[in-house]
Amino acid sequence: MSFADAGLDQAAGSDVARRRARRASGTNRARPAGRSPLTRRRRRAGLLLSLPAVALVVALLGVPIGQAVYYSMTIWNGITATWIGPSAYKATFTDPIFWRVLENNGLLLLAVPVAIGIPLAIAALLHSHVRGWRFFRSVYFLPTAISWVVIGMFALRFFSATGVLNQLLAKVGLGASATDMLAGEHSALAALAITFIWSMLGTNTIIFLTGMATLDPTLIEAARVDGLTGRQIFFRVTLPLLTRFVQFAFVITVISAFSALFSLIFVMTGGGPGFGTTTLEFFVYQTGFQQVQFGTGALYGIILFVIMAVVGLVQLRLIKPDDGEGW
Repeated sequence: MSFADAGLDQAAGSDVARRRARRASGTNRARPAGRSPLTRRRRRAGLLLSLPAVALVVALLGVPIGQAVYYSMTIWNGITATWIGPSAYKATFTDPIFWRVLENNGLLLLAVPVAIGIPLAIAALLHSHVRGWRFFRSVYFLPTAISWVVIGMFALRFFSATGVLNQLLAKVGLGASATDMLAGEHSALAALAITFIWSMLGTNTIIFLTGMATLDPTLIEAARVDGLTGRQIFFRVTLPLLTRFVQFAFVITVISAFSALFSLIFVMTGGGPGFGTTTLEFFVYQTGFQQVQFGTGALYGIILFVIMAVVGLVQLRLIKPDDGEGW
């Protein structure tokens, strides 16, 4: 036998001896869980059991989205479709009306901080159990229980030339300031934003009240013992502990600003005057059902879908737990 063969035999024997020593001492590593036959069978079973749900989702969502993508690159009147290709998107992105509609969406986003800040202040007052807090909690929750169509009809009567707002101004001696807010492009958009803020009042107030109910009262008491005022306690103790609830309210409010104002716009302004209150969501309806351009309407729907997907991913990133959190 050669020296090389003797060396190999000696190395193999040493390796076997080491494995036996590990087994004897209880230090032998177990096989990784991911490689066990039981784990592999469980994964296969999970995939097989999820296939019906995946097929249902694809049938109900994937197929319509794919059809919308196809029709967005056609001239489609609901019966016949003529393929024009990606040039449809190029024409849309050079259309000034399209950018005006997106500008309206951007301006409405300015109402989001107000739609969060006011309910947060109201929730803080209600949580402190001011006199009549049970009654006021019901009153502030009322907009949530009312249909958006009813809210739009109320806002129409409130902001119109002969509406409640001008009557109130006349009674306090400011009749000269009376105006029809729904007649101007900028004032109509402001009226829509005010109505949107009011419609989100109840939902966000309940979210913040729920968050405050989960806080540890001993933290508030400790802050009072340390000499902090009520305002300091709110900004230094309560608000930081409500971060997740504020983020959740922000997500809900932004989604509503993009995709839940159709009823308000339809009842209050019909998208006018001009395109002053037309959002991308309402623009899909106008293009598809009023102008009978279903292909272009599908294109705007795809753009809205992409915008909402990006906004959703950004918001999920913002509310993602910080690295290092957890047990």
